[in-house]
Amino acid sequence: MNSHFPRIITLLRKERGLSQKAVAESLGVSQALLSHYEKGIRECGLDFVVKIADFYDVSCDYLLGRTPHPTGATVQIAQPAAISRAAQESMGQALLFNSLSVLYSILGNCGNEDITNETSAYLFCEVYRLFRTVYSANPKNPQGMFTIREKLADGRAAAGAEIALSNICCLLSGEDLDSLAGLPKSELPALSPEKLSESYPSLVSSLFTLLQQAELRMGAPTAAAEKPKKKK
Repeated sequence: MNSHFPRIITLLRKERGLSQKAVAESLGVSQALLSHYEKGIRECGLDFVVKIADFYDVSCDYLLGRTPHPTGATVQIAQPAAISRAAQESMGQALLFNSLSVLYSILGNCGNEDITNETSAYLFCEVYRLFRTVYSANPKNPQGMFTIREKLADGRAAAGAEIALSNICCLLSGEDLDSLAGLPKSELPALSPEKLSESYPSLVSSLFTLLQQAELRMGAPTAAAEKPKKKK
């Protein structure tokens, strides 16, 4: 087995508000054994993997960390019509477009325009930062289209993004900020992989894949890179 399995079965149980005792009884194992499985102390057999996958209504591949989608579905690209055919062929661009569509839809459902505006400000600064870096890589490219001096651009763009992110965190905590209105706790989005899959069936695979790829870049372990543990 791998480190994904213990983590995922623990998260699934907690997401559903179930106790170890209740899940163990439903699966026909002792609570102590389930606890060992969740902590990664002991490895289970394939029959148990199938049984717990059926219990939580997810795929075995999802439990083993082989796919970010609970159902095991592959990425379905919903291509935006507004971009060129060449851009549509870019998987990365489609993942970003679909993932941002989900994010903005969630924010729209919260009904807080200030949070949505601050989210756009954060993204604007980060896109500006990356574009300016690419544009300025060739020293022959003229800088006349920018008003911020080149040596100041990266730091100020990063600062602008961090200010927007700080504002978002404050507003999501329910606190007002100057003229910006905080979001009441009752309006916070209730989210889970299952709810996201139900609400955004054509987009959510892109979001799950983007999150997985981002965590891999951050150093999250892959299933292939993990060494099997010795059975005790």
